[in-house]
Formats: sequence, C-alpha cells, structure tokens
Amino acid sequence: MQNQGDRDTARMMQGVKMADRRNFRNMVGSTKYYLTFAAALVVLLGIWYIAAHAYAASAETAKQEAAHRFVFPFVEDVLKELGYAMLDLHVWRSVGITMGRVYYGVFIAILIGFPLGILMGYSSLAKRLLAPFINAVRQIPITSWIPLAIIWFGLGSGPSIFVIALTAIFTIVLNTVAGVTEIEPEYYHAVRSMGAGIGGVIKDVVVPGCFSGLITGTRIALGTAWMTVV
Repeated sequence: MQNQGDRDTARMMQGVKMADRRNFRNMVGSTKYYLTFAAALVVLLGIWYIAAHAYAASAETAKQEAAHRFVFPFVEDVLKELGYAMLDLHVWRSVGITMGRVYYGVFIAILIGFPLGILMGYSSLAKRLLAPFINAVRQIPITSWIPLAIIWFGLGSGPSIFVIALTAIFTIVLNTVAGVTEIEPEYYHAVRSMGAGIGGVIKDVVVPGCFSGLITGTRIALGTAWMTVV
C-alpha cells in the first residue's frame, strides 16, 4: 500500500510538472506565434502606408476643404516620432513608473487572491460564504472605485495600484478556484492514504495542482491591469 501511494504521488508530481511546463510555453508563446505576429504587423503597416498616401493624393487632387478635415498620418512619420520617443529618457522613466504600478498591483493581487482561491476551491463552505460577496463586488465598475481610491490613498501611485490590484484579484481568485476544482480526486486519496493531514494535502496536492490556474490568472490579470493603469 505504501509503495502504491508512493507511485501515485510520483505520477501526480510528474503530471503537475508537465502541466507547468506546458503552461510556461503557452505563456511565452512559440516561434510560429511570433512569426505570424510579425507577418501580420508588416501587412498592417503596408495597408496603412498605401491608404495614407492614397488619401493624401486624392485630397490634394480634389482640393476640397472637407477632405482636409480628416487627418491621416503617414506611417513613416509615426515611426519616426516613435524613434524620437524611444530616445527620450522622460518617456522611459514614465514607462518604468507605469510598469512598476502594474507589477506591484498584480503582485498584491496574487498575495491576496491565490490563498483565497485555494481556500474557496478546497472548502465548499468557504466558497458558499465568500462567493456571493466576491461576485457582488466584482460587478461594480472599476471606474466607480477611482474617487474612493483617491480619497483613501491620495494622489500618486496609490490609487493606480489599488485599482489594478482590485481588478486583478478577482481574476486570480477565479482561476485559482478553477485550478483546484480540476484536481483529480485520486491525488487526494493517494496522499491521505500515506497519512497526510489537511496541511499536507494542501501543500502536496492543492498548491502544485492549482499552480496552472495561477499562471493563467496572472496572464489575464496583467492584460487587464494595462487597461486600468490610466
């Protein structure tokens, strides 16, 4: 029985490691993905170049006032200004401040949301008690929190970090709960047959098993954080 439990635990850990590797590959993307993205970007810039010059030629030929009300910038002008911006240290300082707010807010969301998601995924009682509250707060538009965030934290990075963390925490919680619920019951039986208590089950089964949900939730949270950082 002991050997069978050891083999079950070994298979469980191997499965978790393979799932983590797959999620990491999905997170960073593949070579085919980046090549496809580069090709699509080149096509988009080509369409932009042709459309902008065609519009400029038609507006110059027609000499109509209405044609000049719409400004269609040339792609080469935009890329030139982008190159100037890349050399501006003020731009890089602003980007650094923004990235710091995003990552700090998501980090706070992970610290709060990951344990909360484990609790709700493992305990049905905790899920019944906390789910109504979380669902109610999650429905509030994020812009409604901005005045309160300014009152609570003042001006500066505080309100932005609070809004980012509040936006990301629900994504982390929901994906962690989904990760816990996807763990096969045989894994629980394997560690319990070896005498593991609640702490051992959470440490050896729940946390490794739901780590893929944390990775997915973090990816989504980082995407939504950039939409709320302003």
